[in-house]
Amino acid sequence: MKTLKHQISFLVIATALAVSAAAQTSLTSLDGTKVDVEAQNGKVVVMAMGAAWLPLSAKQAEYTNALAKKYAGKNVVVYFVMTDSANSRSNNYTSPEEIKRFVATNKISVTVLRDPDGLVTLKKFDVDQVPSFVLLNKQGDIAGEPFGGIDPKYDITIPISKAIDKLL
Repeated sequence: MKTLKHQISFLVIATALAVSAAAQTSLTSLDGTKVDVEAQNGKVVVMAMGAAWLPLSAKQAEYTNALAKKYAGKNVVVYFVMTDSANSRSNNYTSPEEIKRFVATNKISVTVLRDPDGLVTLKKFDVDQVPSFVLLNKQGDIAGEPFGGIDPKYDITIPISKAIDKLL
């Protein structure tokens, strides 16, 4: 009987998490502002999905800044989404101070958003690895496959820029 109760509890929690992941489009910026990434009023959205603990996220920050500079003044909005967990018991935990330090050290010039669960946004936008970039079209829908993995020897902004240009 105890096992059945545990299984039911697990199913209820899993269902609640799945519904939450499907419904969440609003993330919080480091200054506490809520941002709905899927409701950007006719703009192409670029989301850099990274983590402060991941060394390649520093290179991703550089690419993110380059994309933001290239598309400044156009119908493009660029975000850096931190996938570090806000739960101190998580293996993926990063404190707000550590995230702010990562942002300052890497001179991230775009709005930084936080996925406090660390996985909700990744699941919602079908991202299977960080760092990755996700594009949303002007209607707020996922535009193609995520640009995953970063090779410091290859400028990933080239294919991302081509994809953005097609969406504009």
